[in-house]
Amino acid sequence: MSTGIRFLLGENPVEVTDFDPQATVLDWLRIQQQRTGTKEGCAEGDCGACTVVIGELKGESVRYRAINACILLLATLDGKQMITVEDLAEDDLHPVQQALVDHHGSQCGFCTPGFVMSLFAMAHDGDWKPGATGRAAIDEGLAGNLCRCTGYAPIARAAEEVLAEPVQDRFRMNCRQTASALGAIESENGLELEYEGRRFFSPRSIDGLCQQLDRYPDAVLLAGGTDVGLWITKQLRILDTLIYTANVPELNRLGINKEKSCLEIGAAVSYTDAMDALCAHYPEFGPLLSRIGAVQVRNAGTIGGNIANGSPIGDMPPPLIALGARLVLRSTAGRRELDLEDFFIDYGKQDLRAGECVEKVLLPLPDPEISGDLQFRVYKLAKRFDQDISAVCAAFALQLNGEVVQSIRICYGGMAGIPARALHTESTLVGERWSQESIEGAMAAMTKDFQPLSDWRAGSEYRMLSSQNLLQRFYLETTSTEAVQLTPARVVAEVGRA
Repeated sequence: MSTGIRFLLGENPVEVTDFDPQATVLDWLRIQQQRTGTKEGCAEGDCGACTVVIGELKGESVRYRAINACILLLATLDGKQMITVEDLAEDDLHPVQQALVDHHGSQCGFCTPGFVMSLFAMAHDGDWKPGATGRAAIDEGLAGNLCRCTGYAPIARAAEEVLAEPVQDRFRMNCRQTASALGAIESENGLELEYEGRRFFSPRSIDGLCQQLDRYPDAVLLAGGTDVGLWITKQLRILDTLIYTANVPELNRLGINKEKSCLEIGAAVSYTDAMDALCAHYPEFGPLLSRIGAVQVRNAGTIGGNIANGSPIGDMPPPLIALGARLVLRSTAGRRELDLEDFFIDYGKQDLRAGECVEKVLLPLPDPEISGDLQFRVYKLAKRFDQDISAVCAAFALQLNGEVVQSIRICYGGMAGIPARALHTESTLVGERWSQESIEGAMAAMTKDFQPLSDWRAGSEYRMLSSQNLLQRFYLETTSTEAVQLTPARVVAEVGRA
């Protein structure tokens, strides 16, 4: 069994041995390495003060992404590169740092290193187009970094300057050498760690993963850590056995299955990696995905993990269920396939047998013969626009035959102990004319589908009324000749007039 991990810290190879598999990157940096530029603000991946950049080998190049160090486990760095704010400046400040100085983008300075690292990641993002520095794009890129001092305007001006042209720094110039160094430390046989009775496994195949699950059926599966990390930092849970899934190639597959006419999304595919593929077939996913956490969270969090954890307020199950997605489960006994909606049994209970894991999601592709008639929408209600958990998430998929409802699938999150379809509401609409009268009848029928709870996110009456109104909104958007979608700016305007 291995006793340690190897990775690049900045540009220097390091090996860390005999450590707690639950240790976070943030604690290791601050306590063991005295790299105190990386700050702890929230310890739950919201404030961005702990942002670091992780480099991973992709072909012959290195892909850099911003990640929250507070909920990132140290053991997951094996074979990767980590860059912190201390790595950037040499004789002079890094261009990102200099831009923030020039535009007075720092006051108390606590959050500044996190902003620096997020801007560094944006400057090294292969998908970022130089000059595409509109305020909306910058705001989304920095939504995971909070600041109480500056009002963000000077930081945005610094971002506009630094992103106007490709940043030429030593990380870009030394990319090939870094890729070679990562290749030299890449493990082919997986990782097994043990420390004071706690274990960490990082298998390199789906068969290896299933074998470990057979051996440790109570193990916790770890992908992006955006949930599991909080179990450690907030709930202070001791997890005896962790199995890391992100290095399993079969779980990282993303592509079209022509035989089944579906998009296959491996359970370890992150939101960031899945976004383009999802939006290419269903553009309506875009606004939802941009509101699932922030960039740091989407870079780590996975769709498979969102499903497997079974939260009734997870944002991905409602639209996937509305579109008829199926789930593939895997164990040493083989594969099992079921409708995604049937995976959720009750609060905290999923149809997941001992030794099974989620392997992939199968999302049906739009039928080219009828896709022009398919109406699909997904809406998220939360107390704030960015980085908030849903009070209600609603998804609708409608197929009309002329003006008559041929089929409709309606799924809500936040309305029950599981993501659930509004079956009574659906049955009220099927076969009826798509009209205001039928919508009003369906809104009344929704009370038979749900008896939502009240909690600190929303009250029961609010959830029911909002869910009914979202159905009304869906009707208006699919029948009006005018664009009635409410943009964030228009929402603010409407609230201001209220």
